[in-house]
Amino acid sequence: MERTQHHTNRTDVAIIGGGPAGLQAALTLGRIHRDAVLFDDGTYRNAQAAHMHNVVAHDGTPPSEFRAVARRQLAAYDTITVRDVRVTDVLEADGGFRLVLADDSVLTAEALVLATGVRDELPAIDGLDELWGDLAAHCPFCHGHEFSGQRIAILGAEAAPHLSALLGPIASELLVMTHGENLPDPWSGPAAVRGEKVLGLDRWDGGVRVRFTEGDDEQVAAVFVAAAFHQSAPFAERLGLELNPSGCVRIDELGRSSLPGVFCAGDMAHLPAHPKPMASVTIAAAAGQLAASAALMHLMSSGD
Repeated sequence: MERTQHHTNRTDVAIIGGGPAGLQAALTLGRIHRDAVLFDDGTYRNAQAAHMHNVVAHDGTPPSEFRAVARRQLAAYDTITVRDVRVTDVLEADGGFRLVLADDSVLTAEALVLATGVRDELPAIDGLDELWGDLAAHCPFCHGHEFSGQRIAILGAEAAPHLSALLGPIASELLVMTHGENLPDPWSGPAAVRGEKVLGLDRWDGGVRVRFTEGDDEQVAAVFVAAAFHQSAPFAERLGLELNPSGCVRIDELGRSSLPGVFCAGDMAHLPAHPKPMASVTIAAAAGQLAASAALMHLMSSGD
């Protein structure tokens, strides 16, 4: 979907990222009749997940369907344009921002909402990428219930206490696979622990077969792992935004970054009081609404 605005080379607010945070930011600005352009390059953190969960009124909805409905609803707002093109660079320019696009066009904006998200970094274990978002996941709130009453594995020692506490009421049995790491001392979690390194993961008999460097294979319904992550886009670094120790952008309660005119929403940013972002569609959407509202306040204070 792409519509032409009266000023094709400028807008009030540029929104980069077409996930829940960016879509909600666009809707919020459309409702107040402010010009905004949403840029979506088609990459999403939850692209490999077949369904979203823990999203009120959308529990079980495929992410692609969620985005499609949001785009259809945005079409009702004449001041909102959605462009399926990648932003390659963002620069400060003339009190606003200059966006360079992959099609070599340029757009200027008075304010910028970054909703570019993060990318997960998985342990280098054969087969894990192929299972990610399906039989391998990191969030029990999003994926745990579907494996109720089944044997669930936890990969990695560091996250084992937290994940075992969350998954304990869901699973019939928990298997902690430390992958050669040391568990916290004292360890009071599940009795079933495998300390060997994991060699590979395979789809097997409706679940996952775990292969170890030594010893017998294990069969589980799903594997949970605390993935590391990094910024999916270079714009926070490019603009010199202050970061939290997590690597995410440091924002205040309204989504304002350290650079006036730049607002951030979704997994790419969080308050300094939080150790990391919470991967949640509803929280991302709420952050998008806050960031858009703060961007509007910025425009109003600038006389626009």
